[in-house]
Amino acid sequence: MQTGYTAAQLRAAAADAVRAPSMHNTQPWRFRLRDGAIEVLTDPARRLPATDPSGWGIRIACGAALFNLRLALAVAGVPATVRLRPYPAEPDVLARLWPDTPRRPTPTEQALHTAIPRRFSNRAPFWPDPVPADVRWRLGEAARAEQCWLELVVGTSAVTAFAEIARGAHRVLERDATYRAERDEWVRTTPAPDGVPAAAGGPRGEPQDLLPSRGFGGRDRAPGRDFEPEPLVAVLGSPGNTAVDQVIAGQALQRVLLTATDAGVSASMLSQPIEVPSAREQLRLSLGRFGTPQMVMRIGYGQPGWPTPRRDVDEVLDLPVRP
Repeated sequence: MQTGYTAAQLRAAAADAVRAPSMHNTQPWRFRLRDGAIEVLTDPARRLPATDPSGWGIRIACGAALFNLRLALAVAGVPATVRLRPYPAEPDVLARLWPDTPRRPTPTEQALHTAIPRRFSNRAPFWPDPVPADVRWRLGEAARAEQCWLELVVGTSAVTAFAEIARGAHRVLERDATYRAERDEWVRTTPAPDGVPAAAGGPRGEPQDLLPSRGFGGRDRAPGRDFEPEPLVAVLGSPGNTAVDQVIAGQALQRVLLTATDAGVSASMLSQPIEVPSAREQLRLSLGRFGTPQMVMRIGYGQPGWPTPRRDVDEVLDLPVRP
């Protein structure tokens, strides 16, 4: 069995890890090689103090990157044993990966790994085609495989009730000028390796929209291109809400998103009802679930788009210095 990972293995796996989603596409992660182990760290310099004061969003994003890292190593034949929050005195270190017994990747691992470069948030209106039952089942199984749950909000009354919670949370957030300014700082109107390109921000919100939009400076929509009147809403939750629970939820989120991509389904994230504590609790009560909602997704079939840009892998690596 391999006694430790190499710098080349870290660099190759990190190229997939950086394709994970993050709030405002801040890419708040770093990866380092220490004593033969790969470690996933948060990047405090990329924290969003107004949008994400607790660090929840960073831990979700780094958990998603960790899942991509796990997939890349498994497909390379060097799967990892993962320990979360390995050093109590170093809270920025979220995971430590050590080589496990070499094996061939499973068909599921190969399929999800292939989906990594094709996954992106689709903030445009979806087509009216319903998501089939078997795809819905696969999404639920993906969450369960990572120790989380996925609740699908279906039916006019349930979706309307959720929309009221989401719009209320959105109004609370939008009243904060610091929050709005921080969001605007990450909108990109010229090519950049991070942030949200205005062209990928989705169409501007309009009064008739059922669900709120973040407001990334998107274009005015074409006539008749309203959002779907009864979207498929999925709420991802974890048993608890500790830092470890949030990293686990980030891994589950990425597994659900890659499963959707593999099935030909688009998704966009709607975190406003998670960011406002009272709305999050209201959402939990409306679902009748134990545990904590960690992310909301809108899922459906849509026109193909494009991934948002990423920084060069070398910018997020910390490698041992050769003597």
